[in-house]
Amino acid sequence: MGKRVALSVAAALGVIGLAAPAAYADGGYGDTEILGATVNNGSSVVVGTTYAKSFDVTIYAYDDWGLLSADTTLEGPGYGYANDTTYCESDSECTHSFTFDPRVDLDNSMAGTWYVGSWVDALDDDYRWDERIDSFRLKRASTLTTNASPEPVTKNKTLTVTGVLKRASWDDYQYHGYTSQPVKLQFRKKGTSTYTTVKTVNTGSGGALKTTVTATADGYWRWNFAGTTTTSAKTSTSDYVDVR
Repeated sequence: MGKRVALSVAAALGVIGLAAPAAYADGGYGDTEILGATVNNGSSVVVGTTYAKSFDVTIYAYDDWGLLSADTTLEGPGYGYANDTTYCESDSECTHSFTFDPRVDLDNSMAGTWYVGSWVDALDDDYRWDERIDSFRLKRASTLTTNASPEPVTKNKTLTVTGVLKRASWDDYQYHGYTSQPVKLQFRKKGTSTYTTVKTVNTGSGGALKTTVTATADGYWRWNFAGTTTTSAKTSTSDYVDVR
């Protein structure tokens, strides 16, 4: 059986990914099948500014003789690219461990949708290559704060709730304000367990949030950001306000 030349096993991002030979794109030999993939247990891969993020990519496949190895590539926007080759740990699964280091591998253009492709070899020399088995989101981490004042506050008086939404930059390793983003202001009354959304406010300059509400009961205030295709969701720590 003829095999393609194996790509580098290092997860080297930021270089242009090598494509599968056109003759082999989404093809193979024998009864080997690629059934699917799971990335990071089905969750987005979220990376901040300081620490590397490791995550697993599992390829699910079948061959009547069993599986030998998988050579798997991850390709994303901004020339994002990673590759790893591993032996399969069972007759149905091949699991890779990838690590993305924001200070070595990433820049902001790489945030977004990434695609998983894999070449799977079977023990009987059958093989299968699929270019886009699955996709996942690589996201910049976010931070979100909440402050409600005055504390305590007189019942039925105005309460001002502020906050700041920021997200990681893989270009300068700082967190910067994320502007023009809808963020929900939520309240949980003392003695209850459920937050309700009071209103939605768009972030302003520097990611700033500010709004006013009427204080009617003791409870907890927080901001909740749903996230975007490039930035992780975030819920702030709540701020308890005593209403007198």
